[in-house]
Amino acid sequence: MSGKPEFRWQAVGRRKTSVARVYLTPGTGKWDINGRTLGDYFPRPSLVQHIQQSFSTTDTLGAFDVRAHVQGGGQSGQAGALRLAIARALVEADGQHRTKLRTNGLLTRDPRAVERKKPGRSGARKRFQFSKR
Repeated sequence: MSGKPEFRWQAVGRRKTSVARVYLTPGTGKWDINGRTLGDYFPRPSLVQHIQQSFSTTDTLGAFDVRAHVQGGGQSGQAGALRLAIARALVEADGQHRTKLRTNGLLTRDPRAVERKKPGRSGARKRFQFSKR
């Protein structure tokens, strides 16, 4: 095992059509998301705060290095998938965090997704304009 850390917890998170694979290692709080830092990959501060919610809830912000591979969907879906994966990895790292994360709703997968387009309509639910005459 050359260069690989001894302790490593991994988890998968999904949101909309996005999938995030996260690897946590004890460290100083470095972020590596698809080869980029957290601020580079997610430029919106609201998304960064959304992602770090699992760490701030468990008071472990800066205690782990995060390496993540995120694919599919848009920024919001990827941020949600990353948040869920981090929460699941924190539970793997320490089972004591489960109750805090569960009460804040961070371990629940958000099932909302885009509804498919139906045949004979212009969208999922939109109908064409009705004309009586």
